[in-house]
Amino acid sequence: MNKNDYKHIEDTELLSRFYADHNNEWLGILLERYTMLLLGVSMKYLKNEEEARDAVQQVFLKVINELHKYKVEYFRSWVYMIAKNHCLMKLRDKGKYTAEINERIMATPADAEEKNSFIEKDKALDNLSRAIEQLNKEQQVCITLFYLQKKSYQEITGLTNFDLMQVKSHIQNGKRNLKILMEKMAVKS
Repeated sequence: MNKNDYKHIEDTELLSRFYADHNNEWLGILLERYTMLLLGVSMKYLKNEEEARDAVQQVFLKVINELHKYKVEYFRSWVYMIAKNHCLMKLRDKGKYTAEINERIMATPADAEEKNSFIEKDKALDNLSRAIEQLNKEQQVCITLFYLQKKSYQEITGLTNFDLMQVKSHIQNGKRNLKILMEKMAVKS
């Protein structure tokens, strides 16, 4: 299966296909789409790349085992909450964070206001994801490493073989281009 064959298919359609035949291929496509988002969420909370990558794998397993139990309408928001809750549980287990984590959070939001909030956040995340895909490869790499993986300029130079000025330039130009692309997408909405 080539992921580009399914790039044009919306999340809702992939979810419908999964609910219709319970074929995990559809789920695999969805999870692949949001791997970077999940890694970013995990890095934000866990602040450790190895733990974050492990968390993404644990979230994948949880999604595979749990999705059939819920009628999920907005996969991105739902999987984001799964990842966030997983990370918070890990932190709580380490004694770094205490909070009640409620199963209801993982289900589809109940009231209209909360649902609209999820829809807006989902649209914004979707637009951001599409905007990042439109950047040139150098900007994509630097933006992802800097903002999602929280790497320093020096770490990025070591990972990419760009010099420090190139890294700064790719991040600055990528940020500017993202803003322009997001504004264009907002006008179209």
